[in-house]
Amino acid sequence: MQIRDASFLVTGGASGLGAACVREIVQHGGRVAIADLNVAAGQQLAAELGDAACFAATDVTSAEQVQLAVDLAVTRFGGLNGVVNCAGILTSGRLLGKDGPHDLERFARTIHVNLIGTFNVSRLAAAAIAKSAAGADGERGVIINTSSVAAFEGQIGQAAYSASKAGVAGMTLPLARELARFGIRVVAIAPGVFATAMMGAMPDQAVAALASQSPFPPRMGEPAEFAALVRHIFENPMLNGTVIRLDGGLRMSAK
Repeated sequence: MQIRDASFLVTGGASGLGAACVREIVQHGGRVAIADLNVAAGQQLAAELGDAACFAATDVTSAEQVQLAVDLAVTRFGGLNGVVNCAGILTSGRLLGKDGPHDLERFARTIHVNLIGTFNVSRLAAAAIAKSAAGADGERGVIINTSSVAAFEGQIGQAAYSASKAGVAGMTLPLARELARFGIRVVAIAPGVFATAMMGAMPDQAVAALASQSPFPPRMGEPAEFAALVRHIFENPMLNGTVIRLDGGLRMSAK
């Protein structure tokens, strides 16, 4: 699928990995509806990018708000061809910590935002993409979801986060198989440690320790590197039903 003149929805698009994807798409001639809870940052980015972007205040766990964001993309740009799900939260907590058992509400919220939110956006976006005109090879669009290396090597205290991201990885193939008849591909990216505000919420020592575990390059990934892979997935029709690690060879230790 060619990005030029196509339209996209990027959740979590106001900052971090999502904002990098928004910029990458616009730079290559695409148009983007930015969906995010951060109204100020989302509106600022949309204004910066001009007519190629618009913003919708969106909670990915809300069916109504996601549908409005999808409708905005369709109305503003004449259809929807691709989605990048970057919205998510990072939580930590031991199953049995110093203060007792893991808070059940925190676990449920992590699953609700990271997994159910991703599914919610995927299902509503797929309905819009399926109405788009098919290309010469029958392709109508692509859904890219964000998993994590924590889905495979979750550390101590990451049970909730790891479970949510493992769910994203696990639904990749069944969704790709189901949506194939509509000409829609589904791919997940499992990033390692990237320089985003989410990582900035962790203690500096913990982030440095994680980044140093990457064989090469021994540093955090840059959001632009994530966005470059997103662009390649859109443009390469043979990428489908798979989870791609983007981690510099990182294999996380237990803690």
